Amino acid sequence: MMHPGRSLAALALVVLACGDDEPTFTPGRCINLPRPPSRDVIRLAPAFTHVDFEDGVDLVQSPIDEDRWYLATQSGVLVTFTAGSDPTVVLDLSATVATGGEAGLLGFAFHPDFAGNGQLFVSYTAPGDPLTSTIAHFTSADGGLTVDPTSVAVILTVDQPYTNHNGGDIAFGPDGLLYFGLGDGGSGGDPQGNAQNLDTLLGKLLRIDVDGGSPYAIPQGNPYADGGGRPEIFARGLRNPWRFSFDRGTGDLWAGDVGQNTWEEVDRIELGKNYGWDIKEGPVCFEQDVCADAELEDPIAAYRNISVASVIAGYVYRGAQLPELAGMFIYADFYSGTIWGVVPGDDPVVLADTGERGLAAFAEDQDGELLVVNYFGQIHRITRAEPSDGPGLPEDLMATGCVDTTDPATPPKDAIPYSLNVPFWSDGADKDRWLILPDNQQIRVEQDGDWTLPSGSVIVKNFRLDDRLIETRLFVRHTDDEWAGYSYEWNADGTAATLLEEGLSKPIGGQTWTYPSRTDCLYCHTAEAGRSLGLETRQLARTVTIDGVDVDQLDHLVERGALASRPDGDPLPEIAGDAPLAARARAYFHANCSHCHRPDAPGGRADIDFRVDTPDAEVGVCDANPRAGDLEIPDARLVAPGDVARSIVSARMHTLGTTRMPGLASNRVDDAGVELIDAWISGLNGCP
Repeated sequence: MMHPGRSLAALALVVLACGDDEPTFTPGRCINLPRPPSRDVIRLAPAFTHVDFEDGVDLVQSPIDEDRWYLATQSGVLVTFTAGSDPTVVLDLSATVATGGEAGLLGFAFHPDFAGNGQLFVSYTAPGDPLTSTIAHFTSADGGLTVDPTSVAVILTVDQPYTNHNGGDIAFGPDGLLYFGLGDGGSGGDPQGNAQNLDTLLGKLLRIDVDGGSPYAIPQGNPYADGGGRPEIFARGLRNPWRFSFDRGTGDLWAGDVGQNTWEEVDRIELGKNYGWDIKEGPVCFEQDVCADAELEDPIAAYRNISVASVIAGYVYRGAQLPELAGMFIYADFYSGTIWGVVPGDDPVVLADTGERGLAAFAEDQDGELLVVNYFGQIHRITRAEPSDGPGLPEDLMATGCVDTTDPATPPKDAIPYSLNVPFWSDGADKDRWLILPDNQQIRVEQDGDWTLPSGSVIVKNFRLDDRLIETRLFVRHTDDEWAGYSYEWNADGTAATLLEEGLSKPIGGQTWTYPSRTDCLYCHTAEAGRSLGLETRQLARTVTIDGVDVDQLDHLVERGALASRPDGDPLPEIAGDAPLAARARAYFHANCSHCHRPDAPGGRADIDFRVDTPDAEVGVCDANPRAGDLEIPDARLVAPGDVARSIVSARMHTLGTTRMPGLASNRVDDAGVELIDAWISGLNGCP
């Protein structure tokens, strides 16, 4: 039988729909490029349109009435409704619950014998120092139409040292026991080491028996029931397991563990296992350089945080409406709205690029069909995506109009070639660049010198190794104003280039070349850096040769109509130029590092601002302690003045693999860049 993860491509035919007055792509013109045909296999259809509560965080079907549902809001209110009845409040804990940030009413679960005992269990944060994670149960005497607030019985409390990473999901497993997910206690980087500490419940998945004792008993199968750690622990090494669920077909427990800055992960949680935090984040080491022998469980799936991300765990699909998804664990991201499916042992598959921000929780109905709660006020049902026959981004680069069809290595006539003072290091490849703007539209120069291109614009970059054209990348600002990157792979004889659906690494000319995935493109082209990166006044303020004549590039862009007027700004000093060493080093960091290492950008744990205009004293590297591992360097600093051997910045530039910087799609050391930065470090006499 075909694996469900390998049969999805035939289902994904949906394409971006355009309004009647929206600019459209004209074949052969490299503007207003359409997106590739959507990979969407599923779509989100409205469900319970009469229910529109903001801050919904958990949705559960009644165990005794399949027509009735319950929705918990983070503010502390639990409501119930049916398809034909308006929501009514059954429990209001707003006066009890401490809210704000990640705190609040976080989950609830019906007792397996709810029909007999009427018990409803809730998870919430109560006031504390600063918070107290709490599990309590209440009783309903009328089958869940109302809940008696005076029937409260608190059964477990855990002090929280910080206000974030509260986890908070609860569920009864197939064994009738209550499971509870707790984050590591908060802050960043697990400063108290809770996730690996067996003497605390923080950073763990807990299992207790609420029927075997008062307030609960310890299941004998728990790994530390007889000592060695807190007896409630079922599994450890979790950062913030916001949502988890049980597979109704196998009983397996699945969780989404929200990552730090770089990786989000999906885990299949097993008794007594260690899921890595804070030794690992996702598939890579965290705060140490070697962790392969730590007896940690690797995630079933992981994805990069390209700007901001939070994984939302769903369910293993066991419904009948989408049989091709049977056995797939379905999960999403709160910020991007992407929904994936994964089967252990196979790669994750994108099921929908919904673009819907705020998908906060999944729900499973009695038939195994799935629903999704949007934190900002809607409930959706997952259904099949309908195919569309609209146009898509051409698979053949020649059909895009973005290259000259008579000489595909050169720009078309309406393109504007440009060059940079300090190009980004791309594994030694030579690059040609040009941009194409929609008719009668111009670039806007922002106050910080970054350039904003109009909707419909395209940036084109050719990559060559040893004079062989290997890749053309298109960076497109689509007509919805969102940017996206696409890679075209050239054949061996340079006669054709084909659109890649996924990232790819392959040997070319004695080295490994990485074609980035569409997600990888946005990992570097961060929103905080203006997406287009090199298109900024400092980079383009230079002399270029056009038709054998040296001209000022900014003046030329004005003459071509790309700019309304010549912007002011000093040029970024070239790496091999005659500017002072410190200025050239700062220029290198700006071009190669500042897209991630700047305020609010996804720059990992290092608190660094590598923008060239940041004052030296505020960059954050000089004599600073490393926060992401010391690479086994004694007395390491990010930059140790006068001492290259103790400087993590230099060490990461010298190395490859997971400790490499730049960290994405880089398979060769930039020898000239390393020489420059090492000379700068060696010449430092102290910190500013």
